[in-house]
Amino acid sequence: MQSPLFAHTEQQSQDRYTIQNPQLLRVSLTGHDDILARKGAMVAYQGLMEFDGEYRSQGQRRARANTGEGLDLMRCTGQGTVYLANLAQYIHVVDVDHEGMTVDSAYVLALDSTLHTEVIAVDSQYGISGTGKYQLNISGSGKVALMTSGQPLMMQVTPDKYVNVDADAIVAWSSSLRVQMQAQTHSSGVRRRRGNTGEGWELSFLGQGFALVQPSEVMPPQHAGIGQGVGAQFGVGQQGSHAQNQNNAWN
Repeated sequence: MQSPLFAHTEQQSQDRYTIQNPQLLRVSLTGHDDILARKGAMVAYQGLMEFDGEYRSQGQRRARANTGEGLDLMRCTGQGTVYLANLAQYIHVVDVDHEGMTVDSAYVLALDSTLHTEVIAVDSQYGISGTGKYQLNISGSGKVALMTSGQPLMMQVTPDKYVNVDADAIVAWSSSLRVQMQAQTHSSGVRRRRGNTGEGWELSFLGQGFALVQPSEVMPPQHAGIGQGVGAQFGVGQQGSHAQNQNNAWN
């Protein structure tokens, strides 16, 4: 059998995380370590591997119920190679150090099990009850594999150059940055997209660090059902402004 497909063979590397291709991650395990990966993200593996659902503490379950933010993970253990992907998203491996990283959990594919995660809130400048955006703060030392819809843009933030990003396009940022959620509107209905521009909530970053932006305002649905997606409709981010609660209240 012959085909150009045979050019897409396994990448040889001594690294733990290897980008097999822009949309496929190769992770090597030695039997003495493990990783946490998005549930259902395994597309293939070699060797003796086991996949178990990751336990979530009561606090983690409560935070997920209240904010919609959190990680549905499986623990990958064993000796061999596992390949991870999700909806053909572009994959990027990031080293997390003492500075830490804040990320929307929808864009996390895998991470070292030694890293610590915690749900945090981004406040709205309007102080309106229920508004704001919940994100995941990742701290410790290790690697995280992120996903984006298309090739992303890494923007540098400095004390004399702040950055504003659409709340639906932001993927991650340095935890050291000061951030505030805002809507550039003169209308009292700040939950609505402003005027006829199609723009809505945005995040303003100040300080010293980086902000990662994807060239898409909505990620392909993970578990979307008919009638869902109010977060995209009102431009408040996937978990921003308690989108599901608003949906229930307005229906």
